[in-house]
Amino acid sequence: MEKLKPAVHKKWLIFTSGLMWSGVGILLNWFAYRWLPAFERWQVFFAYGLGTIAGVIIVKFGFGKLAVKNRNRINDYPEKVCLFAFQRWQMYILIVVMMSMGIFMRTSGLIPKYLLAPVYIGIGLALFLGSFVYYKEFFQKKELKKEN
Repeated sequence: MEKLKPAVHKKWLIFTSGLMWSGVGILLNWFAYRWLPAFERWQVFFAYGLGTIAGVIIVKFGFGKLAVKNRNRINDYPEKVCLFAFQRWQMYILIVVMMSMGIFMRTSGLIPKYLLAPVYIGIGLALFLGSFVYYKEFFQKKELKKEN
């Protein structure tokens, strides 16, 4: 069973975390960007203004600290660990709940897109900016030791 586990060096967990955070951040902003043609001018400014302010606040007081905590947790792992350990297993549950809520809000029509866009922009920007915690760690690590 141990041979089936996709074990990688923990440095690659750091990189994987950065890619995931960046990718989801870009995806959320892409959703918001696609809604813009239907907005009036004031709604575009509202969405981007509020979303940017929210993103900076979220990364400063939430996601940035979470990224540092995750980075430190990964650094405490042994040299080789399962590829999916870049998040704690409890976080996968939270991710599924958040994705479900996002899909529901986006597709139900209960919340106007011009009000939903700042949420997507804010969370997306915070995830994207938070990903640089991982990239900084990845590129500052010493070269991987050659395995015997």
